[in-house]
Amino acid sequence: MAVRILYVEDEEFLGKIVRESLESRGFEVVMETDGARVMTKFRNASPDICILDVMLPNKDGFEIAEEIRKINPSIPIIFLTAKVQTNDVVKGFTIGGNDYIRKPFSMEELIVRIANALKLKNDGGAENPKEELHIGRYLFHPHRQTLSFNNEDRKLSFRESELLRLLLNSRDKIIDRRDILNVLWGNDSFFNSRNLDVYVAKLRSYLKEDESLEIITIKGVGYRFVTG
Repeated sequence: MAVRILYVEDEEFLGKIVRESLESRGFEVVMETDGARVMTKFRNASPDICILDVMLPNKDGFEIAEEIRKINPSIPIIFLTAKVQTNDVVKGFTIGGNDYIRKPFSMEELIVRIANALKLKNDGGAENPKEELHIGRYLFHPHRQTLSFNNEDRKLSFRESELLRLLLNSRDKIIDRRDILNVLWGNDSFFNSRNLDVYVAKLRSYLKEDESLEIITIKGVGYRFVTG
């Protein structure tokens, strides 16, 4: 069965090219140009992944992503945008975006990002939904994408959860920064490296209640997750 993509882009010429390129590679594409109509398309199409332009008429991509996340917390969302300020990137990932691609982009890059986002989702779906991982005084549920402390749950974004899982799997060992970037973003570009810095800072803030936990930066190499 073909992967169904909800593709939202208000530049009709660009949208036509991207849609036809995706369809030529075997994807099924449901396209929309108006932000106000996206959620109707989302409910009717039941897509496997969403690709959202940020600057849209009537409702922007960030607002749409927030609405999608309320309905489906795990569907991959990729933002396409010319907005490259750090605060825009942070906002996109905070909302729950799985990836962020700058315009102009190549179709090869987009295809790789789509494949990577779907692989991460499918790999995560193979877990035991009841799996609980103890991290110091915290309880991590990878499948539910939650981090619990004192019986209070914090909902993690998909990539936050995957990053924590990678660090945990290599606990007390050094994990190469490039390996993290290639697994979670598909490449180790400078732009994605900046995104990784944001995610590491967020995880540190989430784990700050337990002083025995520390994500140590090994300059020029990567990270070591110390779990006490």
